[in-house]
Order: sequence, then structure tokens, then C-alpha cells
Amino acid sequence: MNKKTSLADSDINKKKSRKKGLLGLFENLFRAFPNTVSFLSSAPLILLYVTCISLACTPGVSLTIWVYEMTSGWAVLARGFVMAFAFGSGAFLFVISLIFIVPVFNYPFLLMVRRNGKYRGPWLSVQTVPWYLHNGMIYLVRYTVLDFITPSILNEIFFRMMGMKIGKNVIINTSNISDACLIELEDNVTIGGSAVLMSHYAMHGLLVIDELKIKKKTTVGLNAMIMGGARVGERVTIAPASVVLPKTKIEDGEKFGFKDA
Repeated sequence: MNKKTSLADSDINKKKSRKKGLLGLFENLFRAFPNTVSFLSSAPLILLYVTCISLACTPGVSLTIWVYEMTSGWAVLARGFVMAFAFGSGAFLFVISLIFIVPVFNYPFLLMVRRNGKYRGPWLSVQTVPWYLHNGMIYLVRYTVLDFITPSILNEIFFRMMGMKIGKNVIINTSNISDACLIELEDNVTIGGSAVLMSHYAMHGLLVIDELKIKKKTTVGLNAMIMGGARVGERVTIAPASVVLPKTKIEDGEKFGFKDA
């Protein structure tokens, strides 16, 4: 049996941890009781979600309360309009607040993911925890408000604060981004609508986390997908709906994914 087959046939997530002490105990419990430990491990993320959402709601709720008290003696229609305006303004304040609050709470996870660097191993591991939390914080914004500000300077600011390296004159017309702190976009890169960028993938039961870099003046087409470990050169054009597989290297000036290229 070759190495590739043995990896595919064995469940590496059930093997005993090589770590010592509390880290080893955590990994062994994680692998022995994955559902239970995963549920318990999600508690900090849920608490972070509730905290971030509560803080982001505070300006809008405060505005609404102030308007409600200020208009107590007004006519019904006038008061209704002003209250509705306050609700609408509160929703906008929530969007703005959330994209600035989440990166603050994400910062420790960002540092840990960068410190851990590349990873190839079991999903159920100590090293995957900060990676999981980092992406969890991204998804809080991605699945609530990010599409409303894409593309704009606000979504670029958000991804910068989440650790993505972004050069000058970059356009990011997608919210489908994972592992932001492991992605680098150089100057004048254009990411098309609904394109997917991620620095991780699965292989033979293993989780692989690797950096993703896209060099200057490259255009990524609509709905294209670029996966972890890919290196995209300068002035590359990636066709819409094409898939750049892990560890793919695309040379400068190449037209990738075009049938007649």
C-alpha cells in the first residue's frame, strides 16, 4: 500500500496526539469526542458574535431611543416617519460599526494564524483553532453586511483590517474570501464578482493551510476560484468560472482557463 492510499484509507483525526501536556490532552479529547468538543469549543465564538453584534447595534439603538423620547408629543405620522428614519440610520450605523469592531476582536487570532504559518495535518488539532476562529470572525461580517458594501472602499478596509495584504488600486468585487490574513493582492489587481479566494483545502483527510499570492495587474474573472498555495503572476487573466487548484503556479502574462488560450 503506497503512502497516498494509506492516508486516504486511515482516519488521521483519530490518531493520538504527539503533543505533551494540556495541548496533547485537548487534542486527544477533541479526536475522541469531536462533536462534543466542537460544540464546547464554539462557545467562545458564539460569545464573540454576541459581543460584536451588541456593540455594533449600540449606536443605532441609542439613536432610536433618543428619537423616540424626543418625539413623544409629535403627531403620529410625523413621529412615525422620524422613527423610521432613525431605524434606517441605525441599520447603516450597524453596518459601519460591525466592519470596524470585528477586526479588533479578530486581531489575536490573526497573529496566531500568521505565527503558525503553513499547516498540513488533522482538522482536529490545536493549530486549527485560531484558524477556525479567524474565519469565523470573517464569516460574521460576510454573511450579514459585507455584500451591501461590495465593492467599495469599505470592504477593502475590512479585509485590510482582517490581515489581508492589499496593494494600490485594488478592486475586490466579492465577499467570498476566507483566510484573509494569508492572502496577498499586489497593486492593480481586480477580483471579479463572486470570485472565491481561500488559503486552505482538504487532501486525503488532511487540512492544508497555505498562503495565496496574486501579483500586479492580474484580473480574476467572475465566479473564478483560487485555492491555497496558488501563486499567480503579473498581468495574468483568469477566465470566469475557472478553478485554480492548490499549488498551481501561473506565469506572468498567462491567460488561464480560456479554451482558446
